[in-house]
Amino acid sequence: MKGIPIPFVRANQWFLVLSVLGVIIFKQYWILVVPFGLGLYSLITGRNPIFRLIPPFLRKPLSDYRMEDPDQQRFNQWIAVVCLALSLIFFMLGMPGFGFAFAGMVAVAALVAIMGFCVGCFIRFQFVRWKHRRKQKKTV
Repeated sequence: MKGIPIPFVRANQWFLVLSVLGVIIFKQYWILVVPFGLGLYSLITGRNPIFRLIPPFLRKPLSDYRMEDPDQQRFNQWIAVVCLALSLIFFMLGMPGFGFAFAGMVAVAALVAIMGFCVGCFIRFQFVRWKHRRKQKKTV
């Protein structure tokens, strides 16, 4: 099986959205340490602990689900981890406006992805396109 089953990706996205909502509702920025830590762990090890919780809830075999590109998901996870790190740093520096802004970007991007448009995919596509154009100009 190549790829990440879509239910795993959705679970991770919902986890990010709900974590940020928890920060907003409870006004406790330390909640972001959990998605930050799990995201960082998944980038280092290549294994997302959230994915272990999903199989009991699935009705079909994993191979029956649409798969997402692991490289793209890793790129998206990098964006989320960087934004969560910046959010935590700003909260710790006593700048909650910036903390909420970066946490909010993670939640909005995850929610938009759940609805069908991947912001990280768009950013990566534009970056790869830019690199290709740049390479083409050098060869001319």
